[in-house]
Amino acid sequence: MANGTWKIARNRSGAQLPIALLAALAIALILIGKAQNPIFDRARTTVTDWASPVLRIARAPLDGLDRWMGSIGEIFNVYQENLRLKDENARLRQWRNAAVALEDRVKRYQLLLRAVPDPKLSSVMARVIGRSNQPFLQTMILDAGKAQGVKPGQAVIDQRGMIGRIFLAGNYTSWVILLTDLNSRIPVNIEPGNAQAIMAGDNSGAPLLDLLSQRVVLKPGAQVVSSGDGGLLPPGLAIGTVVGNSVSGYRVVLLADPGASDDVNIVDFKLKTEQPPATTANELPATAAGLPPAAPPQPAPVAAPLVHAAAPVVKPPTALPASPPAKPSANAQEPPASDTGNE
Repeated sequence: MANGTWKIARNRSGAQLPIALLAALAIALILIGKAQNPIFDRARTTVTDWASPVLRIARAPLDGLDRWMGSIGEIFNVYQENLRLKDENARLRQWRNAAVALEDRVKRYQLLLRAVPDPKLSSVMARVIGRSNQPFLQTMILDAGKAQGVKPGQAVIDQRGMIGRIFLAGNYTSWVILLTDLNSRIPVNIEPGNAQAIMAGDNSGAPLLDLLSQRVVLKPGAQVVSSGDGGLLPPGLAIGTVVGNSVSGYRVVLLADPGASDDVNIVDFKLKTEQPPATTANELPATAAGLPPAAPPQPAPVAAPLVHAAAPVVKPPTALPASPPAKPSANAQEPPASDTGNE
């Protein structure tokens, strides 16, 4: 009996040991996944660079199957869809004419005001070869990398609007963090009104809006575009429209659908920092106006401390002693006697 009890206890302890090892391994994998180590980033990009041809070949039949399955439901309403598209095309032509006229007017105003033109954007076209929709990470993989000029931080857009940003770039592949991801934070503008806000993803289909001013009241349907703060994302990229209210919070319904995007553009908009040139003497305002440059101000003289001296004592003048009468000298001539006595 005792031998059987010892065997049961030994079996239980032997079963608990693998469970403890698995728990320790799971904790280690979680910590490694959360760590921002360049070694793991390089390993990830190396694997995706090596597997990109396989992903491209494996995705080709899946894309064809998705298009075929999506077109089955549209076969029965082709006529109504055709009428709707014709009506939409006519309205878009009217808007196109209005947009062309407004663009010409804006160009004339810029010439009159000598406004600085907007910087031109360069872009790289890429194809989506993989998607990852994990509970805490929503990304996609593109078939363009550093060899095509792709850098981390660049915006990724499609024909409808912005999808996300490049957060990891390999030699021939790159990873995109979507706007709906929990780690996504970008500055945006809400028009009209030019209200500043931060759009934060929360792994839902509609990211949150964190307004910078608590006094701003938004209206549903307002347009959300990128603000360009920080100089990394180009300003004016279409993102979505505002829904919700001030009580439940504002959210953004995105224009682009990452799940339906196959071809995207990677926009390069990193402004180069320029150092201002040193100012010379001829560029001073006074010299440019034809005036001599002002002399540097002279330091004010420091006043000596005042010393209160004692008032001088005025003495009364002393009387000088009277001098005795002068004696006549021997050589002095006597006055001649008058002749009146002789007479």
